[in-house]
Amino acid sequence: MLFTIDVGNSHTVTGLFDGDNLIGQWRLKSDRERTDDELAIRYHALFSMAEIDKKDIDGIILASVVPSLEAAWVSCINTYFSDFLQKPLFVVSAETIGGFITVATEYPDEVGADRLVNAIAAWERFQQNLIIIDFGTAITFDCVSAKCEYLGGVILPGIAISLDALSSRTAKLPRIDISEPPQQIIGRTTVQAMKSGIFYGYGALVDGLSEKIRLELCPRGEPMRVLATGGMAHLIAPFSNSIEEVDVMLTLRGLHSLFHKQ
Repeated sequence: MLFTIDVGNSHTVTGLFDGDNLIGQWRLKSDRERTDDELAIRYHALFSMAEIDKKDIDGIILASVVPSLEAAWVSCINTYFSDFLQKPLFVVSAETIGGFITVATEYPDEVGADRLVNAIAAWERFQQNLIIIDFGTAITFDCVSAKCEYLGGVILPGIAISLDALSSRTAKLPRIDISEPPQQIIGRTTVQAMKSGIFYGYGALVDGLSEKIRLELCPRGEPMRVLATGGMAHLIAPFSNSIEEVDVMLTLRGLHSLFHKQ
């Protein structure tokens, strides 16, 4: 079995593959103070609840944008899993996956591992010009050419960051629950107005940026696809005319594919 690990700024998403089948998936908060032993205890408990024996895990791939947690995970894996691995731990970086995608940015090492994994996973599936929008702590627009070149993209504050800023920097705007979308764009209460700003505002932002990127990425009208992923993608997608598909498991599937390419 293959254990895939995607360490993000807010959450760590892990998945367990038996062959090509995703048989387990967990989403936990990314605690930067977590030690290697604490990670081992937590996942031992999760595996036990799922009736999974860690001795059946013979491959592990890790992508991280949090250096302190990456170090803790590497130590945890080397201490508690290495005896069962058939291949060395695969740690994703621009250098380790350089043979699978051309990173055509000025400073390739700056690109987050998760963004490159998403780019590879999406290109393998569609093999055309792509925009991959990841709704995470930050919202990233990643641009991939039909030649499998990672070209760069756009980064802006995520939804949770924006909501936190509104409630903490203003005297009368409350923290709101966005699990339910607004019924109309004109909010008749403060909460309704804030919901409209998030859902319709980010939907319009996605459409506007996607169109501007399209003009630059495909100046002759070449085909292009817009794909969304991340924990909040399903909330904004219905309010966007540009997003053609939501794939919340894109990163885990990309990690699975990358591991089997080495």
